[in-house]
Formats: sequence, C-alpha cells, structure tokens
Amino acid sequence: MNCRMKKVFALFKTAFFAVSFSFVLQQCVPGKGSSLQVNTLTVEGRDTLLGSDILQPRFSWKIESGKQDVKQIAYQVWVSGNSDALSKNEGEIWNSGKVASDSSLNILYKGKPLQAFQSYYWKVKIWDNHGEEAESETAYWSIGMLQPSDWQAKWIGLNAFNKNDQPDSTFTRLSARYLRKEFSADKKITTATAYISGMGLYELYLNGEKVGIDVLSPTVSEYNKKIFYNTYNITKQLQQGANAVGVILGNGRFFAVRNYHGRPNPLTQIAQAQYGLPQVLLQLRIQYADGSAAWVNSDKSWKVTDKGPILANNEFDGEEYDATKELTGWNKTGYNDQAWKVADLMSPGNVSIEAQPNENIRVKETLSPISMHETPRGSYILDMGQNMVGWLTIKVKGVKGDTIRMRFAETMKGKDALYLANMRDAQVTDKYILKGDGLEYWEPRFTYHGFRFVEIEGLKSKPGIKDFTGKVVYDNVATTGTFETSNKTINAVFKNAYWTIRGNYRGMPTDCPQRDERIGWLGDRVMSSYGESFLFDNSRLYAKWLDDIKDAQKENGSIPDIAPSFWDRYADNVTYPSAFILIPGMLRKQFGDNRSLEKQYPAMKKWVLYMWNTYREGDLVLKDNYGDWCVPPESLNMIWSQDPSRVTNGGLLAAAYYYYCLGLMKQYAIQLKQTEDANNFNAIAQKVLTAFNKKFYNAATKSYANNTVTANLLPLSFGMVPAEDKATVCNNIRNRLKEFNDHVNSGIIGGMWLMRGLTDNGMPDVAYKLATNTTYPSWGYMVEQGATTIWELWNGDAANPVMNSGNHQMLLGDLLVWYYEYLAGIKTDTEEVAFKKIIMNPIFPEGLDFVKASLDTKYGIVKSEWKKTVTGLEWNITIPANTSAAIMLPGNKNAITEGGKSLTQHQLRNEDKVDDNKTLITVGSGTYQFVIKK
Repeated sequence: MNCRMKKVFALFKTAFFAVSFSFVLQQCVPGKGSSLQVNTLTVEGRDTLLGSDILQPRFSWKIESGKQDVKQIAYQVWVSGNSDALSKNEGEIWNSGKVASDSSLNILYKGKPLQAFQSYYWKVKIWDNHGEEAESETAYWSIGMLQPSDWQAKWIGLNAFNKNDQPDSTFTRLSARYLRKEFSADKKITTATAYISGMGLYELYLNGEKVGIDVLSPTVSEYNKKIFYNTYNITKQLQQGANAVGVILGNGRFFAVRNYHGRPNPLTQIAQAQYGLPQVLLQLRIQYADGSAAWVNSDKSWKVTDKGPILANNEFDGEEYDATKELTGWNKTGYNDQAWKVADLMSPGNVSIEAQPNENIRVKETLSPISMHETPRGSYILDMGQNMVGWLTIKVKGVKGDTIRMRFAETMKGKDALYLANMRDAQVTDKYILKGDGLEYWEPRFTYHGFRFVEIEGLKSKPGIKDFTGKVVYDNVATTGTFETSNKTINAVFKNAYWTIRGNYRGMPTDCPQRDERIGWLGDRVMSSYGESFLFDNSRLYAKWLDDIKDAQKENGSIPDIAPSFWDRYADNVTYPSAFILIPGMLRKQFGDNRSLEKQYPAMKKWVLYMWNTYREGDLVLKDNYGDWCVPPESLNMIWSQDPSRVTNGGLLAAAYYYYCLGLMKQYAIQLKQTEDANNFNAIAQKVLTAFNKKFYNAATKSYANNTVTANLLPLSFGMVPAEDKATVCNNIRNRLKEFNDHVNSGIIGGMWLMRGLTDNGMPDVAYKLATNTTYPSWGYMVEQGATTIWELWNGDAANPVMNSGNHQMLLGDLLVWYYEYLAGIKTDTEEVAFKKIIMNPIFPEGLDFVKASLDTKYGIVKSEWKKTVTGLEWNITIPANTSAAIMLPGNKNAITEGGKSLTQHQLRNEDKVDDNKTLITVGSGTYQFVIKK
C-alpha cells in the first residue's frame, strides 16, 4: 500500500468509527414515507424449513420502511405449537419478552425443548428509533427425527443385479430400482409428512404423483459417515382410505460411476470410492383428527423390481430409458405387483442420518434452442445458445423400438461434429427407446450434463426446434446480486461467471459439470466462495460443505484435497485444505454465521497443528503439491508453463498460506475466547514469519523467490513484507506485469489475491486493465472466443483436452470480490458483519462510465449506482433498514450535494474531509442521491 493510500485508509477508518450512527440525513424525497414493516422471516436462513433436527435454531427477519435512518431498538419473538394461540400473542413454547437490541439476524431460540415431529409457529414484533412498531405475519417450521430411535423404518432395496447390469465393467451400468407399498389411512387426516433418504438418488411418489419439485435428491455427503434425509408435507396428496407410495432409486455417487477394481483411475492416479447399491429409508407419519398418529415405514413388506424403463443411469455417462418397459400405474393403488420381489433389507453402514441442512436441487430455468441444423449423417445438432448444466426434454413421435440418442458437448468441432475430447471417458449420452404411442415426452431423472450443443440421432422424421427444451438445474439458492457497467467485457465476464457458478452448485461446489470428474476440489474455492457470495446466498451450501470436509478428516488431522472424498486424495499440501480455514471466516463476514466457526474450530485447529507437527522444516511448512495451478502458459497449446520465470516456488506458496491460516486461527480463537490457543497460534506465526523472510526474501532486490507476481503478491497481501520495503515490492509486481503486457500471469493461488492486491497497493489502473483485456490471457479473451462460461484454462480454446473444461470457476480468483467491493463499493464491515455496517469506497477507473450493482443482504437490498457526467459524478445509494453505511465520496465536501442540498446543511458533526479529494460521511438507512462536481 503506497503512502498516500495508507494515509487515506487510516483517516477513513478513524472517521468511520468516530461518526455517530445516530446521525440522520434529511429525506431524499421530502414528505415521502411508509409504515414500518417486518417480513422475510427465516429459520436457519430458510423460509421453509421442514423436518429440522436443530435444537436451537436461529431466527432472522428483515425490516422495511420509507423513512431514513431506521433502526430496530427492540424485538419480541413468540413461538407456539398452535397458530391460533400465536395470533393472540401467546407463545407457550417461547416468549422472549421485549428485548432491547438492534439484532435481527440469527437470534438464538431459547424456549422449551423442541420435540420430534412437531410443527412450531412463530412471529416477531419490533420497535424502531422513530417510535414505530410492527408485527410480522406468522411463519412456521417443523422438527423431524431427533434421535436414532426415531427411525423405525429399515433401509431397503434390491441386493441383486439383472442381466443388463454391468457392475464389474469399468463403465458401470445399473438399472433403477422401483419400490412400492399400498396402505390404508382409515380416519380423517389432519397432516401427513414424509421423511425420506435415498442412496444415491430418489424420486418419491404418492398416489401416482411425484412428491415435491426437487430433483437429484438428496444432496451428497461423506457417505461412509453421514447421510441426509428430506422432509415433505404430503397432506394434500394423501387420501382417506387406500393409498400407494412408490420410490424410484437412482445411483448418484453412491453406486460407483466407475469400477477400477481396486486400482486408481489410470488418468489421474487417484482411487475412487465405492459405497454400495441404491437403497431407501422412508417413514410416512399420518396425524389423524382424533389425535392419534400412524406410521408407514420402509421394510420387508415392500415390493421391488429392477425391470422398469430406466435401464441405466450414470452421472458421467447419461441415462437410458426404454418406454416399452414402462410400469403403468406402479405408484397407484390396485397395481398388480405379483411379479415383483420382496424388498431386501439393506444397510449403508455405520452412518449417522441427519436432516439435510442445505437446499435441494431444482429446475431453476428453461432454455429454448437458438438453432437446429441437420448434419450429413442425418442427425440434428441443437445449439442452446448458452453453456448450461442440466438436461434436455424431448417431444418425439415414432415407431415402437426406435432409439433416440442425445449426446452432449460444450463446443463444436466444425459445423457438423461435437467436440468431445475434453469429456475424457464420460459418455455423456442419453437414450430413449420409443413405445410408439403417439407423441412421447421424456426427460432423464438421475443424470445431468454440462453442454451447449446436443446431437440427436435416431429420428425418422425432421423435428421442430420447439420439440426440445433445456432445463437448467442447480441448488435452490437465491440469486442475490446484480451487476452492470458501461464496459461490455466486464458485463460479459460477469454473465459467464454467473452461469459457471450456478452450473457447479450440486449439493457441493463442484469443479466442473461435464466430464468424468464433477467433484469438490477444496483449492478451487479458497477465495472464489467469497466472490460467489455476492451473486448467490451460498451460506448453507458452504456451511454444509464444511461439514463434508470435517467428516472426511482423518483421525490424525489430515484433510483431503477433495470433499466429499469420492476421490481419495489426501496429499497434505497446505493451499487446498486452507479452504477449511478461510471459508468459516467468509460465512461470518458475509452472512453473520458464527455457528459454522464454532462447530468447525476443533477440526480446524487439529489440521493446523497436524501440519505443523508433521511437516515443519525449520519453522516453515513447505508441503505443496500443485504449485500456482494453471499459470497461463507461454504457448496456446500447452497446459502447464515450462518457463521457470513464470512458475512460483511451491514451498513459498505453502509457507505463506500457512502463515495466513495461523493469523486467521488467532482471530478465531480470540473470538471464541480461546486465549491459550490464540497465544499459541501467534507464537507459531511469528516463527514462521521470521523463517519465511529469511528463506524467501531477497533484501537486495526487495523481491521474493524468483520474483513472480504471485511470489511477491502473497507476502504483500498476508502482511509479511517489511514495512519499509512494501513500495519496492509493489514496484516489482508492477514491473513483472509489464513484462507480460499487463496480462494475468498468476495461477489460481496468486489469482485469489490479484485484483485486490493491485488495487490496495496503488495500482487500480492495472487491475482495471486486467479486468478489461480481450487478448490472451484474460477473462475477456474467453468472451472474445465465444465462451459463455469461464474456462478451466486461460487457453481453453486450444489446450490439450485432458484438462480443458469449458465450465470451471477457479480462474475467477478474487475478480467478483473486486467487482462488488471495489467497482460498486458494496463491502461489509469486518466487525459489524453481514452488511450491518456497509463500507462504500469504490474506485472510479478511467474508461469506466457507470456501475449499477445491488446485493440482497441478510438485512435487505443494498444498491450502488454511479455514473460519470460532464460536470462530475452522480452516485445513487440505497441502504436497508437497521443498517448504516460509511460512504467515501470522491470530492471536497463543498462540491457535493445530496438530494439537491449541500452537505453542510446536513449538520455534519465533525470534520469529514479526508483530504482535498475525499469526503467521508456516515448515513443510516434510506436512499440517497449524491452529486459530486469536478
């Protein structure tokens, strides 16, 4: 950080904390106002939480008001087992009383012990600083299983193969299992609930109708440790009298997608996990009007068959469906299942069964092809216009036995052939065999594809383009961020990032969605998880993924590079497992989630000390396996650079990241009041710092190791550079970038700090150039080559297909963080987190004319919209109720107006001038229009 920036930042912080947050600016629109409202009630971040097993859930709500500077000063929460009682403000389960507090996020339940299988109703009343009060509508959540003994059902399935199955082939094939049972509900029903877990995937049916709209359920886990169940309200689908329940079981990642017969994958040399055959655990609870309850459980009274139409389903290879084998009416009453077998009792092993804490996957969008053309082979190629993740629905007509093949690809090889080399050995093909009964509609259930193009073979007549629809599937998480600028490259990269991120949310953050991999590499998400949080509410996804990592941790403390550990990769490098240390801090900062940190802290501590005690070499942990992965190579046809001047020392990467993790662990220990731990982490960190600079720092050249951008950037970003040498180290970074014509020349490890590191250290112009370049290597280069998602490689249009995914988020680094925090100026304070206090201090790069951004935070929507004008700058800002913002305005206060009035008329309480070109003000909630004249 140069001296000028350091001074401005120090004044910024001083003024920010000095200004009282009770200070109120006049209303932007005089006379405009609205009554106070409290809404968006959530339990554990969910507006609908069914079957929870959390005994002390967290309540949150949002506040709306047309007035300025609205703050909650008190709240009261009521919880009742009866909605009618709650309407009378009778909270027999919990009445918090009137609590003097401005907290509206993650209020901990402190009522009576919650009971299994019960529904609870709640509401909140708030009071604000303007003398108004508001009461919410009633919300509810329910409790599921709380003890292992609550499960009376048995795991069931089919412990056998049919003649078409190929469990011993490298390319495994396994038919879907269909299970059913009929039962009677003879009394008047008040409520009915289904609790179900299906390994690997299930679809639940009741009386012929699918239950819920989720797909590819449940989400993945570390299957040898933990399995999730889902809960559904089935009251409307259950009927008094005869009923039929049915389940289809798919393979997912539970049944091995590949069988290497105990050997590792020949390409990656990594072993792959195998868990067993698909199985289901199901309990239906029926509550009758007379107060009694009945259960329908999965057990040996169920029937099962593998002779249904789904002949094979494999995440890598696709789904094969024979409509001539459809089991018409199998999930309804009166079906003849005499030819079916008695269900086998199964077991997933010694695992815990827990309520799924994160959202399930759903169809989130549909796309229509933008073009279709016939090839000389008689096949048809669809272009969806967007590299997407999901599947294709088809409407076809033909003769019984006709086979329609659909093969999926991200790019084309010429006009008439799919480019499939980068799929490696994934077959990526769906097959549909017609029953010959007029128009037939089909889509797969237990597979998904990453694709833009589809080749369709086997059609006997020319189809219409409207016969096909693409279904986009990913976790049912809310999109929270919008972002637009005057620069078309930035906008296109943002759009590509959006499609890439959501395409890789699959109950875990995957690396890619198309080839024979689709796993959760920790190193890919160390920092990108942070950037993603500006686009999506990924709080529960990443909190759940931390559980996956903890479940995969070995007893000695070792953490895998991949979680869940479907690939057995415990390499004990530092950089990738450091995601386990950084992500809890991100969840706290962006979402106010302290529970994840509290839960994971023992395992985090265990890993940090394991690495120290196992791999310490002269007070440094130098263990590294991947280096600065994916540095742009010197030739477009290469994957890895062979130029030593581009490649950063792996030991430096490991040691620097380990030092940074120690600093985080010290902070976490202080927050959790673990004083002894904090002192220990600090003592180790000081040893590491001394040893690091002794080994890697060249005091003569003021550079680290071989002077790569990453080698200098990490110590600079982590606070390891001697204070007196920072300017020269920054200059070394600047000079190295000049050697590459101001283009990216870091891999994913350095890229996680690149854009912020440049901007924080006096080089925002260089960061902007990197963000807007359109020549290789750059994000803009991908756009110019027609990419609609982010590539795995900077040269993804030309590199070896062995590692050439067209849908990979890891190269984003800290770009999205830079977009929001630096271009838009939407950043949370590090103490009053989750945007309770918002710091708005954007840069205004030369060449960028406007930015329009919004973020739906846990308190409400923050907006930042600025544009340059002939006379200066206009900046419109919206701050949600119950929050405040420190706004750094780029100009002298005498040249600034808000709502047409000068700032001096707003009775500023102190001297807010940072320097002649900066003015800091602090505001409460509301909408503001600033005009800054040149």
